Amino acid sequence: MKRAAVTAMVWGTLSWAGMVQAVQVPGPLIATDWLASHQADVVILDVRRETESFTAAPKFMKDRNTGKQRLVCTGGHIPGAALVDYNQVRARREVNGQIIMHLLPARADFEKLMQQSGVNRDSTIVIASRGQDIVDLAMATRLYWTLKYYGHDNMGILDGGMAQWLADGRNFTTRSEKPATGNWRAGEGRIGILATTNEVTAATKTGSSRLVDNRAISLYLGTWKTSNVYDKGHIPGAGSFPGELMNSAGMPSRFLPVDELRQLFQAMDIDMDAGTITYCDSGHLASGGWFIMSELLGNRNVRLYDGSMHEWTLNRLPVQRFDME
Repeated sequence: MKRAAVTAMVWGTLSWAGMVQAVQVPGPLIATDWLASHQADVVILDVRRETESFTAAPKFMKDRNTGKQRLVCTGGHIPGAALVDYNQVRARREVNGQIIMHLLPARADFEKLMQQSGVNRDSTIVIASRGQDIVDLAMATRLYWTLKYYGHDNMGILDGGMAQWLADGRNFTTRSEKPATGNWRAGEGRIGILATTNEVTAATKTGSSRLVDNRAISLYLGTWKTSNVYDKGHIPGAGSFPGELMNSAGMPSRFLPVDELRQLFQAMDIDMDAGTITYCDSGHLASGGWFIMSELLGNRNVRLYDGSMHEWTLNRLPVQRFDME
């Protein structure tokens, strides 16, 4: 009887473990139909800078040609989703005596943010954005990269974000509810997906990694610059793969199919399999370049330069530009 009781207990424990085992994402990009059928099994993190849109109603307009309602502005959120303020996904930090903007948050701070968002150690995470343009998609890829840096793997990005969810006619809500605090823990940090200024400097001298600039071509050429960058042009030797090549035009904004991305990389003379460091002005769009090369194209030797041109030019390091005479 005692052996039978122990056996029953063991089997019961194994059965329970099987019941609560987290569902695995089908890949780095998630379709709305998969999410709709697994809403109860995942934690949905809705990351956006315009946090007021989380509780605002979406706006539709009647199409004059078809007579159908067309989405013109994303609003609301997927029922059960937790709002993640993008401003908390990046942080100001001191590096070698310089205050650098938009860097990885400290381990303890990011851990607290994820716990407050309801994430547990074994959570399956789906990251959503507003899905209106590449800037929105890059908020999702930046959160994805940060989670991966701190050790989480079972996650994916909702392709097209909230805009795709609404375009597919799925339920939404404007009511915000605070999630239960999770028990997620941040790891030490995977340095293999992060590049520092010293490592970028070495790459410019040795060619050990290919540098890929994910900014608009005008910023790459140096015909103008943004306010948080202190010199025009690009890091010496870098190739260009601008953010507008990453996604489909219009709304919902989705990542281009993998075959098309491969052709575009070839057209831009960028080796998709070489060791690569992506960068932009602040590590935002560069997270999209990293996501495409690492997660969609399968190159596991891709790093993101967190400080990007903001840190590079703040340190008065050399740039190349196209000079018009």
